[in-house]
Amino acid sequence: MTDAISVLIVDDSALMRNLIGRMVEETPGLVVADKAMNGLFALQKISRAPPDVIVLDLEMPDMNGIAFLKERRRLALDIPVVILSSIAERGAAVTMEALALGASDFIQKPSGAVSEDLRQVRDLLVGMLLGYGGAYRRRQGRKPPSAALVQAPPPGAGGDLLAHCKLSASPRLGQGKPPPRLRSPGAVEIIAIGVSTGGPEVLRTVFAGLDAALRTPIVVVQHMPAGFTAEFARSLDRICPLTVKEAEDGDPLLPGRILIAQGNKHLEVERKALSQAARLTEAPPVSGHRPSVDVLFASVAKTFQNHALGVIMTGMGRDGAAELGTIYREGGITLGQDEASAVVYGMPRAAWELGHVMEQVSLEAMAQRICALARGGQGAG
Repeated sequence: MTDAISVLIVDDSALMRNLIGRMVEETPGLVVADKAMNGLFALQKISRAPPDVIVLDLEMPDMNGIAFLKERRRLALDIPVVILSSIAERGAAVTMEALALGASDFIQKPSGAVSEDLRQVRDLLVGMLLGYGGAYRRRQGRKPPSAALVQAPPPGAGGDLLAHCKLSASPRLGQGKPPPRLRSPGAVEIIAIGVSTGGPEVLRTVFAGLDAALRTPIVVVQHMPAGFTAEFARSLDRICPLTVKEAEDGDPLLPGRILIAQGNKHLEVERKALSQAARLTEAPPVSGHRPSVDVLFASVAKTFQNHALGVIMTGMGRDGAAELGTIYREGGITLGQDEASAVVYGMPRAAWELGHVMEQVSLEAMAQRICALARGGQGAG
């Protein structure tokens, strides 16, 4: 399969190398480039046959994942890396260090071949490999797998998920008819952002580019497991000119502050007597997620009506697509990341096809566009 995305698997466990290898080989559009038991061997294999994407463990002898990422940076290698490690579950700080060193995303390693969460891990991993690997091939001027290669994955191998990965020649619908407006857009008083797969590096790019003078509160749902979002917010705070923190129940929405939804808790906003505040709940998952972008967007639309700016970016599935339309209907402004810059054009694609996106924006231009609209520039058109 000459145009399949090639995957280098780096893990000191032979069991995990074989397990991940089977996941890759069973997925149309993916192929195993090679396997390595640590970072040193991985560097040797990269020099002989560069892969399109790397699956990397963090705990390995001789050269662990962090040391490999540092060497990758020193060598100016831009091959995307997805962390798949057991340490991800108990070491949020180490995982965030890996992201800061250039890893694209992370998944918690399944406990074994018969693990109950094995299917979920497989589906997430497959989607990331197709998304990041495909994006890398496009940057290199090479075609990613054609749609024909991924139309019929084997049972359980992420069929619905694969349909939302951005692949060449995949069918595209046009923009849907927008819902009727209840009112015209007003001044932006809140910015709500929803993002999933590909989100860590997307948020790093957008937040680093925000204007330090931006005073509009920002609330964010990034699909991420419980236990990671506090450290994730701290890592973003180090590169963002605004203050970034994990949301806590009752946190006021303050000018120049960004609140990140906690893992496994919905984030909503509500008006109080003299202010607006964040509200966290453990209500059932919505659109398959908790936190859910749909939940956040619905509460923003209800609370701020035509004074909201909703932004939907890279991610699998459809979370946020429906309720972005509620923000639009109430008179808010809506943006979606464009196909060319999205790692996985799933969530923004679904919103576009529903007619809920007023303007598609590239990742490179997103921070500037958000700031312009918050300052009272021309509404999206």
